[in-house]
Amino acid sequence: MSAKNEIDLYNQLQAAGMELMGCSDMDGGSKLSGLSLGVKKVKIRDLIQLFMHLEQMQSAGVPMLDSLADIRDTTDHNTLRDVMAEVHRDVSEGSSLSESLARHPKIFNSLYISLIAAGEDTGDLTSSYRQLMKFLKWMDEMQSQIKKATRYPMILLGAVVLVVVVMMGYVVPEVVGFIKNIGQELPFYTIWLINTSEFFQAYWWGIVGAPFAVFFGFKGLKKLSADFAYRVDYMMLSFPIYGNLTRKINIARYAQTFGALFASGIDIMNCLRSGRQTVGNLALIEAMEAVEAYVQAGSPLSEAFSLSGEFPSLVTRMIKIGEESGNLTSVLEQVSDFYTKDVDEAIQGMIAMIEPFLTAFLGIMILWIVAAVFGPIYSSFENIGF
Repeated sequence: MSAKNEIDLYNQLQAAGMELMGCSDMDGGSKLSGLSLGVKKVKIRDLIQLFMHLEQMQSAGVPMLDSLADIRDTTDHNTLRDVMAEVHRDVSEGSSLSESLARHPKIFNSLYISLIAAGEDTGDLTSSYRQLMKFLKWMDEMQSQIKKATRYPMILLGAVVLVVVVMMGYVVPEVVGFIKNIGQELPFYTIWLINTSEFFQAYWWGIVGAPFAVFFGFKGLKKLSADFAYRVDYMMLSFPIYGNLTRKINIARYAQTFGALFASGIDIMNCLRSGRQTVGNLALIEAMEAVEAYVQAGSPLSEAFSLSGEFPSLVTRMIKIGEESGNLTSVLEQVSDFYTKDVDEAIQGMIAMIEPFLTAFLGIMILWIVAAVFGPIYSSFENIGF
């Protein structure tokens, strides 16, 4: 727990119905918001339960401090319990809920704080909690879809790598000596297999280490050079399948965030800025910054989205209708639903492309090894006279 001194710690435990048996300072003065290694991570589903609890207590008319104390005392998540103890103490000392949560940025990001601050300003925290639950459920569903989509391809890729390693490192070398001693001319595909196996045995460390070296090298260069990071992100958007999926996932997050904030009564510029923070691709971030500049200059939202070049014409037309009818909130929800379905279709399309490719690659590898090993053996049997 975080406390100013031992007396403060004693009072916090007393308020929670516990006794202080002993205490000591954490090394390095680490705060709970730092979440050092070994501390249980707060997941999206934990936050959904948290805001659901707050929404139910708020709707029932339970005071804020009692709601926070109830969460602190009943949650099974150690990290969240300690954080909510700090939040309860800060609120009891006069801080607002948004200010107290903002002291833990690794758990409650700027989007959560903006929505709760808007609820405090309008006096309708219940609506803010509902918007947060809706957004978090959407994020949790998207993460589940992505995990589900990549689970089978990753297992299949692991099987392909394992087959290649076992065949090239152990099986092929065992039969190479026998094949060479057959005393006949070997077909080209057998020679390729022997050379590949020998190369793998000699430089296995380079083959295994190359993907890691490339990955961490790219990551390091992206941190060191903003221009390199932008070029890489821009290039990734042009990839046939991955680029299209990346664009749709980022814009889906952007649209969902923008819609949730706008529905809570936050002004358009702050909605656009907060939405941009959920985008991870630098090329797309540049397009979102252009949208903000157009709106700041007085352009309608639909025109700004159209000029960015990243939103389909259907979406910009829907937003234009929402502006003209004064019903932009419901239109933004429809845009979010549109992109959610679009991302789901893109993920399913990616699975449909990856699975047969990996299966075909594994089949070709096994067929090559079988043909290269057993082909010369069967040919030698034909030359033996009985």
